[in-house]
Amino acid sequence: MTGPVTRPQGHDLPLRGDLAHIGLAGKHFVPHYAVPQPRAVMPGGATLHTLPSNEAEELCVLMEGDSFELLDITGSWAWGCLSLEGPVGYVHIDRLEPAAAG
Repeated sequence: MTGPVTRPQGHDLPLRGDLAHIGLAGKHFVPHYAVPQPRAVMPGGATLHTLPSNEAEELCVLMEGDSFELLDITGSWAWGCLSLEGPVGYVHIDRLEPAAAG
């Protein structure tokens, strides 16, 4: 390393200061990498937030059956992404269920 690294801003990459999607290993250095746990959005959909709070900015609304890559759980919130390219945010854990194998 030759000095400070500028981290990408926004909600396009599944990358936090402490954790990143395993697909970013070798591209971004963090203490831990997570293998995504596939989840599906339950009937009624779910809101993807910037922070684990109902008052946080809404990034988008996920539709029933959408695939969500769960990377971390904080209380009643799941942090993850729709894909390695984002969007990335927090969803209420009770709006997700294990993805069907197939």
